[in-house]
Amino acid sequence: MRMDSKRIELMLEKYWNAETSLEEEQELHRFFQGTDVPENLKETAALFRYFEEEKIRSLNENFDADVTKKIRQRQGGKMVSMTNWFQIARVAAGVVVVVAAIYLIGHEVRKSSPKEITDTESDPKLAFEQTKKALLMISKNFHKAKNEASKINLLNEAEEKIQRKPESDKQKKVNI
Repeated sequence: MRMDSKRIELMLEKYWNAETSLEEEQELHRFFQGTDVPENLKETAALFRYFEEEKIRSLNENFDADVTKKIRQRQGGKMVSMTNWFQIARVAAGVVVVVAAIYLIGHEVRKSSPKEITDTESDPKLAFEQTKKALLMISKNFHKAKNEASKINLLNEAEEKIQRKPESDKQKKVNI
């Protein structure tokens, strides 16, 4: 038993340094579940027994579904996901860009003298030039808005990666 005790102490050192294999960890768990644990390892045995108790009480496979069900019960069956909020924010940002563009065009038109406005009513060529100028300004502002909207897409992609990561973590099982 003394030889086993030394071997267990060596494995424990590896365990605390996170260098053990799964088989070695299982061997440690089995050893500390036994009754013939040396006196100097009694505290460690209590810790390993605690790990085993917690593993039994730990999350089951239906944890996510159970939590979601309880949340829905508390909220009266209503749940709004964050992705819905991001979609609403994207649409709102688009509306803000369009409103800002219309405001800027109106501001530019008001800046021009009243004489030019009346000239555009009587001179089709001048009206065409003014319209062309306004459309170029809209195009330029929409290009800026498109660049800003691409930043929103980067945010959405990052959010999707973050949401996918916990799902892949669920597939991995770590033995304590």
